[in-house]
Amino acid sequence: MSQPSPDAYEQGRGMDAHNAVMRDIRAERSETYDPTEPTRVWIDEDNTPDGVVNSLTIILNTGGCRWARAGGCTMCGYVAESVEGGSVAHEDLMTQIDACLDHEAEEAEEPAELIKIYTSGSFLDEREVPAETRGAIAETFADRDRIVVESLPDFVEREKIADFADHGIATDVAVGLETATDRVRHDCVNKYFDFADFEAACAEAAAADDEFDADVGIKAYLLMKPPFLAEPEAAADMIDSIRRCADVDGCHTVSMNPTNVQRYTMVDELFFEGGYRPPWLWSVAHVLEATADVDAIVVSDPVGHGSERGAHNCGECDDRVQTAIKDFDKRQDPSVFEQVSCECEATWEYVMAEETSYNMPLAR
Repeated sequence: MSQPSPDAYEQGRGMDAHNAVMRDIRAERSETYDPTEPTRVWIDEDNTPDGVVNSLTIILNTGGCRWARAGGCTMCGYVAESVEGGSVAHEDLMTQIDACLDHEAEEAEEPAELIKIYTSGSFLDEREVPAETRGAIAETFADRDRIVVESLPDFVEREKIADFADHGIATDVAVGLETATDRVRHDCVNKYFDFADFEAACAEAAAADDEFDADVGIKAYLLMKPPFLAEPEAAADMIDSIRRCADVDGCHTVSMNPTNVQRYTMVDELFFEGGYRPPWLWSVAHVLEATADVDAIVVSDPVGHGSERGAHNCGECDDRVQTAIKDFDKRQDPSVFEQVSCECEATWEYVMAEETSYNMPLAR
């Protein structure tokens, strides 16, 4: 990534102090990346409104998130993997798509029903992915059942969704809401928009759903335990946020992502100084169990589970709890959590009762 700098996107957001710190941290990055190679690609299974289906997940290597280049979110290091210069040509982006299709052909028995495309920013931001490329990608995957693209709510417009919906592809826009609480999103995550903006994006998706033959909806991405929140505060915020998202027309899925410690972030700086611990896997299970009754699909995929930098318990039970979480994702049955236990659950219960945000983490 070229030297981070503020642009018009930062003006009037009221976040100059956070952004100034984040720009200094991001400037430490020295790696470079090939604009013709995707950042990552893998094959998995996902729970969708159509049931559990095979998925192909693509992370395109672009010029990076517009907001991150102004400073950006306290926990997000994905912009550090972006291409130098701020933009990637249409031809190079399509070369990345071809590489992902080659990977699928080699690793999967048949084409995936679900395509998920991320850019570590906003797929619908035409500075990251030009309209020409968006249309070409829609043509490429016109024979698939469903596609997920990620975007900030600013860029969610029916005209852009139409590129996919006109082909009859069920289209979901994944919005990194992080939390339904505006104060937490602004002060802990350093993300500029309000819950009302998320609701407006959902309304835009709902209108597109009415307009096109294909299903259109929103998948809300929430962040479990951003910096500056204690464990019990983070869990309570997630329970409230999941319920509020599920009540918004047009939002059919909520994905709760536990914070993992990524390089070139404020969270990494806090973690190094002993001021941050990623969430407990017990907290993830607790939130999923407490919101199993909502009218939405609720899932979680703890990245780096069991590691010091990812959601973890004591080390002995991490894999078992992660297995229960993945089982819940597919079956939405909270009884799976009754099948796992460990002595460290008592430590987690103490943390939930006593940890406060004005103290260091009570347990590492």
